[in-house]
Amino acid sequence: MSEKERLVSFTLLGQNHAFYTGAPEEEMNRILALVRELVEGGTERTSGTIPVSKAAIMACLNIASRYIRLQQEYDEYRKENDARMADLIEKIGAALPAEK
Repeated sequence: MSEKERLVSFTLLGQNHAFYTGAPEEEMNRILALVRELVEGGTERTSGTIPVSKAAIMACLNIASRYIRLQQEYDEYRKENDARMADLIEKIGAALPAEK
């Protein structure tokens, strides 16, 4: 269950933003830290030569890339887990005495 909605205000690339969310404060802090790292970190390395819109798009692409990678890792994890469970079920079934 999410917390009661509250207003979250933050500054990103010199612009103020605010929105309401029911997400826990610690989760929002982690989200905002990641967004700042991806958006502002990229612009600091290039001395402010990248337009804000391009920095935002690059951050979105980076997040999407991480998401897809995590999805693939999770799918692989599920396949491996399913195979292990099937193997264990087979071994347990083989070890049980046969019903007569």
